[in-house]
Amino acid sequence: MLSKKTKYAIKALLFLAARKGTEPVTIADIAAEERIPKKFLEVILLELRNQGILHSLKGKGGGYYLLKDPREISIAKVMRLFDGPIALLPCATHMYYEACKECKDEDTCGIRSVFQEVRDQTVRMLKRSTLREVMLREQKLREQKQRMLRTRTPS
Repeated sequence: MLSKKTKYAIKALLFLAARKGTEPVTIADIAAEERIPKKFLEVILLELRNQGILHSLKGKGGGYYLLKDPREISIAKVMRLFDGPIALLPCATHMYYEACKECKDEDTCGIRSVFQEVRDQTVRMLKRSTLREVMLREQKLREQKQRMLRTRTPS
């Protein structure tokens, strides 16, 4: 399951990506617009800055902005940053592997095989899902909703 920290990080990154350019945005503005507790957001943005995803300016007119293009920031990267492994089993994860104590032979374990396949497909999809892709999906969904509302409304 996606942690609140990861979800808030994605929401904050999407907010900044929608602002384009390097105009800094205050923590207070992001927190208010995205309904994220300000103190929690401070910790999240600091971690994103430390990882080279964001940059910050101090003082009047300061705040945070994206350092990378939204096409370069994948959901997989953000998830791994805050939640660690994407795989559901420690023996099926690629980057955070841990052997199973109860497994007789990992190479022939059907359970591990299934969860490695789930991991592979999930990681592939999450790596393709960049901030830009999520923004395009949101735009498409808003347009679909508007069309649906227009067709429901009698003229």
